Amino acid sequence: MSLSKRLGRSFAPKITQLAPNVTAGFVHQALDRAIRGVGPLDGAALAAEKQLDEQKGDVDKAIHAVIENHVRLAGAQGFLTNIGGLVTMAVTVPTNITGLAMIQCRMVAVIVHLRGYDLDDRRTRNAILASLLGEERVLALVRRKKLPGTPMALATAPVHDPHLDNIMANEVAAELVTKVAGKRIATTVGRRVPVVGGLVGMGADGYSTWQIGRYVDREFLPRKRR
Repeated sequence: MSLSKRLGRSFAPKITQLAPNVTAGFVHQALDRAIRGVGPLDGAALAAEKQLDEQKGDVDKAIHAVIENHVRLAGAQGFLTNIGGLVTMAVTVPTNITGLAMIQCRMVAVIVHLRGYDLDDRRTRNAILASLLGEERVLALVRRKKLPGTPMALATAPVHDPHLDNIMANEVAAELVTKVAGKRIATTVGRRVPVVGGLVGMGADGYSTWQIGRYVDREFLPRKRR
């Protein structure tokens, strides 16, 4: 585990006090909104089809474009929600967590739709949530037998395991808090120079989104698209 993640986990309880609503229910709601669409953002399936049209039916190119677009979105919200340093934490921490959850859920949902998976299937939804944890965390949970398999294994399981719904959502909630906590430690140096915090937030959120996107691209093998 990286130093920032170790520090983030130690600082996470303080962040949780600022964002008490980051629960399993919050994660399920973020995923549902990401799939259905919210505000100016199209639903995941529609966004996938539009990107596929732009790339003239090339799924791999469409996926790479989806990752790039969401990395930019994540970086932009990371900058805006971290530019105020510690002074604005009570407002920006919940906003940062919500924005990051929505953007990363949407990116993964778009990719798995392009790979041919059914976004209405609960197995697929648990696979999307597992993907948000990143490869390192997923493999650790599999080794500890807290997860029965990798995201693709969850998506292609013979039946849906309802016990996984809250397990996955709680793990994602904890991971989101840890990510934001790690950034907040780094942005303490920006207390007197607020733009430093914004740049740290932009880089951290953009990079974590890119890592997840690349992991999902490798993890989900194509299925016959309907």
